[in-house]
Order: sequence, then C-alpha cells, then structure tokens
Amino acid sequence: MQLRERGLVWLWLSVVVLIADQITKFWASQTLTLYVPEKVTGFFNLTLLHNKGIAFSLLADQPGWQRWFILIMASVIVVWLLVWLFNSPRKLKLHNISLALVIGGALGNIYDRAVLGYVVDFIQLHYNDYYWPAFNIADSAISVGAVLLIIDTLFSKQDKQQNESTSG
Repeated sequence: MQLRERGLVWLWLSVVVLIADQITKFWASQTLTLYVPEKVTGFFNLTLLHNKGIAFSLLADQPGWQRWFILIMASVIVVWLLVWLFNSPRKLKLHNISLALVIGGALGNIYDRAVLGYVVDFIQLHYNDYYWPAFNIADSAISVGAVLLIIDTLFSKQDKQQNESTSG
C-alpha cells in the first residue's frame, strides 16, 4: 500500500487539533486568572486550572513521578496510534479521523506536560452546584475521537456480520 493510500493522510487533522489546543491554552493562560471562574453562561465557565494528574485530576496529589509516568505512557500510546493509522487504509474515513483526533489531543497534552509540568485546563461545565472537571480542546478531541472509534467499531462489525450472513 502506497503512502497516500494509508490512514496517515489524515494526520493534518491531528495538526489542526494540536494548534487549536495550544492557541486556546495560551489564550487562557494569558487572559484568565488561575482558579478564578469567569461566568460565560449559567452552565459554562472559563476557569484556568493546572492539572498535574491525569483525567479528573487523578494522581495530581503525587510528589512528581506522575509527570514522567504519564508523559511516557501517553507517548507510547501516540506511537501505537500512529502505527495503527499507518497500517489503516485511507478509505476507512471515520476510523482514521477518530485516530487522528486522539493523536492530536494526546500531543497537545503531552506538550503541556513536557514543557510546563502540568496540563492547562480552562473549560468548566456545571449544573447548579454539580461541576464537571475542567478540560481543554485536547481533552475534547480525545473524547470525541474515542467515541467515534467505538461507533466505527460497532458499525463496522455489524456491517461485516451482515455481509457474511448474506453471502453465506
């Protein structure tokens, strides 16, 4: 399979996610005050936070080893996803878009962790006194990519099973 026939042609989407993520994090860091919410709507705040842990700030209270552990694990996962994307045919659009979103998001958070020692979060959703943990564009891309990958996996298996049952 030639390079242009591989899923790697979708890496431009990873670059777009990475750039958008870093621009918005820079903006948030320059504009917002750390830990001070700025109300946008009744359910949405902009709140600058520095997350030294992983999702939902897990491990954030550790003495520092988590930075390198998370950085290494995330980098290994990105390499694995890149290999997966390389081996994927270009025509599997939803599959490749999903992988590209996750790769771009992961690279955005890897950059933060490597350079800053923490991930910049600033998007905060809430309902009354129930708050969802703050997140960023990279987190959103990872989540959307993961959901799309699950959807693609479910539907591609269903389509494959239907093709096998009609041909058998």
